[in-house]
Amino acid sequence: MIERQALLQYLNSLLEPEYFKDYAPNGLQVQGKPEIATLVSGVSATQALIDRAVQLKADAIFVHHGYFWRGEDPSIVGMKFNRIKTLLAHNINLFAYHLPLDAHPELGNNAQLAARLGIIMDSGLDPLERRPIGNVGHLAQPRSAKQFADTIESALGRAPLLVEGGDHPVSRVAWCTGGAQGYIEKAVAMGADAFISGEISEQTTHVARECGIHYYAAGHHATERYGAKSVGEHLATKFQLNHEFVDIDNPA
Repeated sequence: MIERQALLQYLNSLLEPEYFKDYAPNGLQVQGKPEIATLVSGVSATQALIDRAVQLKADAIFVHHGYFWRGEDPSIVGMKFNRIKTLLAHNINLFAYHLPLDAHPELGNNAQLAARLGIIMDSGLDPLERRPIGNVGHLAQPRSAKQFADTIESALGRAPLLVEGGDHPVSRVAWCTGGAQGYIEKAVAMGADAFISGEISEQTTHVARECGIHYYAAGHHATERYGAKSVGEHLATKFQLNHEFVDIDNPA
């Protein structure tokens, strides 16, 4: 068991949100019980995740995608009302960390994805970033573009959308989980053979083909499934908490 404020302080020291200009507040977003013994982790703070946390009698939820995003309607109505009402009714704390969870060098989404795909991490995708959001690395053995697509499918349980940027093999890989397809030109600048992210935009295809880089759209949810889980497991071990990762399937 751990006190709410102590857990918040620990998470802030672990994930260092002060180094990021983010799109939503990082940390405790909804206050609940003062002491936490049971923790649920998940990718997004959806109603389905909250309802499962209620069933598990959770004291807190830890997610990557929380609430109060920049530019959204701040009114607590409709879907947002229902979610927050359920949290408050059951006195459940909601902790959410967005970019800090992407970037953590061991527990984060990018590090965890690399571990599952067998990518050896070399550097950040942007050498000017103190806490890089994406990364560049290499494979121990080069593979063809389609062979590496098979590796991704095997690891994530879904086939990525592959845009081939030529007939060269994949050795040097850049990646950034979630909706980071716009970083593909950073990957080109870093000399990557391939770039992996979660989503694809219309222009991503043209950049890949014209710049000669293979692009893999492996799913926003699928590529970000592992950071929250790893942090939840870490907290459970360190503070002797009951923990369950709840994966709410999402085809996006």
